[in-house]
Amino acid sequence: MLWEAMRTSLRVLASLVLLTACGDDDDDGTASDDAGVVVEDDGGTAPDTGVVDAGSRPPTTIGGERPATVRIPTDYDASGSYPLVVLLHGYGASGSVQELYFGLRSLVSSRGFVAVIPDGTENSGGDRFWNATAACCDFESTGVDDVAYISGLIDEAVETYAVDPDRVYLLGHSNGGFMSYRMACDASEKITAIASLAGAAHPSESDCGTPTEPTSVLQIHGTEDGTIQYEGAVGYPSAPVSVERFATRAGCGETMTTLDPLDFDSSIDGAETERVETSEGCADGTVYALWTIEAGGHIPTLADGAIGAAVDWLLAH
Repeated sequence: MLWEAMRTSLRVLASLVLLTACGDDDDDGTASDDAGVVVEDDGGTAPDTGVVDAGSRPPTTIGGERPATVRIPTDYDASGSYPLVVLLHGYGASGSVQELYFGLRSLVSSRGFVAVIPDGTENSGGDRFWNATAACCDFESTGVDDVAYISGLIDEAVETYAVDPDRVYLLGHSNGGFMSYRMACDASEKITAIASLAGAAHPSESDCGTPTEPTSVLQIHGTEDGTIQYEGAVGYPSAPVSVERFATRAGCGETMTTLDPLDFDSSIDGAETERVETSEGCADGTVYALWTIEAGGHIPTLADGAIGAAVDWLLAH
């Protein structure tokens, strides 16, 4: 069953994150505990309470009773205009685990964006999930409305921070990738582009409904993914089809441009990731891309700059 494969992948992710944490050295001068409270490196350590006083920086959480952690650049300027990246974790993980695995903290300052890092709902087994598609991952049929929740976080972030509402991006892994596609279908007016690592689109094109705006899509997927198969399975399409559906909907041509390969997975020799994309004829300047990790699995051993390249792709569209 898919949920069993997801839980197996979770154990692999936990091991990778533990190894990462042992050698983690954030280069933006901050560290965080499990609750997502930011501690500034200012010669001492003082926890940020999230209370906004005159001259202080914005709060570090939004979302009310279902809070999400927020990261802002170290040189954040309230009079500026920043892109927003919403990070969506995989099944059974959490926002903090996904942030650590992706090394997102340093990118917030080096790329200059605001990040919102929410948690999915816990099921009866204590595994956090997003109610994305029929395949993944509301296995207990709770019906939780994560489209409304993430949409609300985006609205609150735009109201609270110096965020450009025309530059809102989703970065999701596995179940979070499925949820990114769901948002591109059901809340397209809020989303500029999505990047999905090892996720997939809806089971059929009709399940996506009628998005009101086109959304750029980047799918990153390993050909040896044993959890969410590259070639698709019952309940979800292949990685190429996930991208092609959105490209076709945007009126793109059929020709894909081949880009230089990328070293995305450090456990595989060389630049193993083949990249193709199209923007020809696509509505509103949208772009659709597929990065194929040859021999890559569900949880890549991320090479230096791998997630940075995905974030750069998002911010460029």
